[in-house]
Amino acid sequence: MELMEAIRGRRSVRKYLDRPVSREVIAQIVEAGTWAPSGGNIQPVRYVVVDDPRQVAKLQTISPGMIGSRPAAVIVLATDKGLAYEQGGELGRDTMSIMDAAMAAQNIELVAHGFGLGTCTIKSFSPRAVAALLGIPQPIVPELMISLGYPAETPQAPRRKPLSEVLHWGRYGEGAP
Repeated sequence: MELMEAIRGRRSVRKYLDRPVSREVIAQIVEAGTWAPSGGNIQPVRYVVVDDPRQVAKLQTISPGMIGSRPAAVIVLATDKGLAYEQGGELGRDTMSIMDAAMAAQNIELVAHGFGLGTCTIKSFSPRAVAALLGIPQPIVPELMISLGYPAETPQAPRRKPLSEVLHWGRYGEGAP
């Protein structure tokens, strides 16, 4: 699969087949997250994979953003705020670590799509409840969750704004060359 094809073809999937995803495949997908850019190369992102259906169900109860059918697994992306502050100060803790998690999520979702899996990034959840449920210690904080599984359906592509509406050259308001 070509990269632009993967970028254009990936969708936020919320309905999954009742079919497990192998841990070997999930490990490869998570590895893609570890190769995402990291501000200052701090690499503060930690990953907790939840693939036990009972634990996934518990995550759903504390995650209003996890709508639809139950995914085969959930990847929790958490950031080590202590490490991020130690190596990057307030900027590292408050901004760069979150950006690192977001970039890792994009890698994860694209590679999962390449495996024929569906994903959805979730931010609507209680970080404290997720940390308590999964035994995530302070100062590590859950930032995002990604539901993962074989899609029961593939949503249509949402309308994208044309480049002419979003691309500026040299100065804001300047059009394409």
